[in-house]
Amino acid sequence: MSDGPAAVPSAEPLLALDGVCTNYGKIRILRDVSLTVGEGEVVALLGLNGAGKTTTMRSILGLTPPRAGTVRYAGQNVTGWPAYKIARLGVGYVPEGRRMFKDLSTLENLQLAENGRSGAWTIQRVFEHLPKLSELRARKSGRLSGGEQEMLSIGRALVANPRLLLVDEPSQGLAPLVVEEVYRILAELKKTGVAILLVEQNALLALRIADRAYVLDGGRVVHAGPAAELAADRDRIRMLMGLEVAT
Repeated sequence: MSDGPAAVPSAEPLLALDGVCTNYGKIRILRDVSLTVGEGEVVALLGLNGAGKTTTMRSILGLTPPRAGTVRYAGQNVTGWPAYKIARLGVGYVPEGRRMFKDLSTLENLQLAENGRSGAWTIQRVFEHLPKLSELRARKSGRLSGGEQEMLSIGRALVANPRLLLVDEPSQGLAPLVVEEVYRILAELKKTGVAILLVEQNALLALRIADRAYVLDGGRVVHAGPAAELAADRDRIRMLMGLEVAT
């Protein structure tokens, strides 16, 4: 099994990071990170707290621009572009902690995210895929449970009709049954052709739906390869990620 970045497919991937280095102030967080996500592919980005997973997403989105290296999306060099321009290209974001407008209803949060955009993912389609949200359309999002808020966060990203969805720690703080439902939703999204870069500490959970996986440690890629191979090697996971192998 390879310990270096996986080979880039002959066709240009939807997303490609090459040698990305990102700082917070003078502190270097990412160190020469390279990874790819292909069209319709689910890629897991794994690692312990502080490994650089969220910083990788922020570097892609332009929220914390890289100091070096390049970020390419859909054939364009978008390194350091402002976040709103990257979002307009078709990159959706489901952030850690959900971050919604808690005084607005479920429907109003979705309407605000849709903002007149047209595409296959309408609010009605989101309700069809996430029927619980339809039931809660009039409830203020601040009164939703953690799992319901995570579903709303996913729905809010979808109504912007992304080609690529960045999902950050979707299982964090949720009960096991709710986590199963969230991952069922992500697996269904995979079937629709939406590409997903999935940040997760629960390695086996993410590997269950991923095609490929990268592991970060200390801001560096320390492993890249097929998700199924890594999932089958518990000792490898423990070596790379400590004890974060809960089912």
